[in-house]
Amino acid sequence: MTDDWREAISLRSPTEERNPVSVDIDTLGAAGIVTTILEADSVLVERVRDQSAAIAQLADAAVTAIGAGGKVRYVGAGTSGRLGVLDAVELAPTYGVGTEWFEPHLAGGDEAMMAAVEGAEDSEELGAALPIGAHDLVIGLAASGRTPFVVGALEKARRLGAVTGLIGNNPYATLADLADIAVLVDTGPEVITGSTRMRAGSAQKIVLNTFSTAVMVRLGRTYSNLMIGVAPTNVKLRARCVRMLVQATGAPEEECARMLAETGDQRAAMIALLGGVEAAPALAAAAANPPDPARLGDPGGVRTAVAQLRASRSRAHPA
Repeated sequence: MTDDWREAISLRSPTEERNPVSVDIDTLGAAGIVTTILEADSVLVERVRDQSAAIAQLADAAVTAIGAGGKVRYVGAGTSGRLGVLDAVELAPTYGVGTEWFEPHLAGGDEAMMAAVEGAEDSEELGAALPIGAHDLVIGLAASGRTPFVVGALEKARRLGAVTGLIGNNPYATLADLADIAVLVDTGPEVITGSTRMRAGSAQKIVLNTFSTAVMVRLGRTYSNLMIGVAPTNVKLRARCVRMLVQATGAPEEECARMLAETGDQRAAMIALLGGVEAAPALAAAAANPPDPARLGDPGGVRTAVAQLRASRSRAHPA
C-alpha cells in the first residue's frame, strides 16, 4: 500500500464527514432508519435549486456545442460516472438521441458499470486519452470534486479549447478550477458516512435529469410537454407515441396509430394530425421545418409547420 491516501485525506469534502443526525442509526428499527434517511434527504431539491442558474448556463453551453458539431461528454467514476451513463443512454428511447449528441465515459469502461475496476478512477492518463474534440462540452461528474480520471479529461478539454463543466457535491472542489461552469450542490454529510450513492448521488441525478431535459427541449425534441423524438421501435414505445398523439391532437387512437404507421415518424404524424393533412405533405412540412433552437417559441418546428399547412389550405380553399 502506498501513502497516496495521505494527500486525499487532507482534502476537504463535506461528503466524507459524519452526519450527526444518524450517529445512532444502527440502533433503530427499519421504520426509524427509513425516517432518518428521508428526513435527511428532504433538503435535496432546495440544494439543487440553489444551482439553477449554473444548470441553465450548462444547458445553453450544451446547445451551443451540439450546434457546432460537438458532443456533450459525461466523464466520471463510480456512482457519479454510472449516473452519467444512465442519463446518456436513456435519451435514446426518450428522445431518439444517441452518442452523436451525448456520450458517457466511465472510468474502467463498460465493465465498471457492474463492478469496480481497480485504480481506473485514479488515472489522469486514462481521462486524458478520451476522444475529446474542440467543440465538445466536457462535464466532469465527481461527488468529491477531485477524481483524477476527471482531472485528466478536463485538462485535455481545456488544452483543446473545449468548454468544461463540473457537477459535484463539494463546494470546495479542486476540480472547479478546471470548469468553465461548475454546478456544486452542497449535499453535506451522508447518512452513512462517505456513501455518496445516497444524498450526493440523488442530487446528481436531479441535476442530470434537469440539465439533459432542458437541452432536449431547447433542441426541439418536445412539442408542449410531449416528446416528439420517440422512435416507435417496440410495443411500449408505439403505444407511448399513439398516446401522446391523442393527447396533442384529440384525434381518435386508431387515426393516430394509422398516421404514425404511414409517416413512420412521431413528429411528422403530429404535424399531419394538427394540420389536417395526410402523410406526404406532413413529411414535407416536417422536413422543411427541422428542430432549431434559434426558433424562439417553437424549437421543435411543429407549430410553424402546422401554421404553414393551415395557411396553405386556406389559400387553396378560401371561404
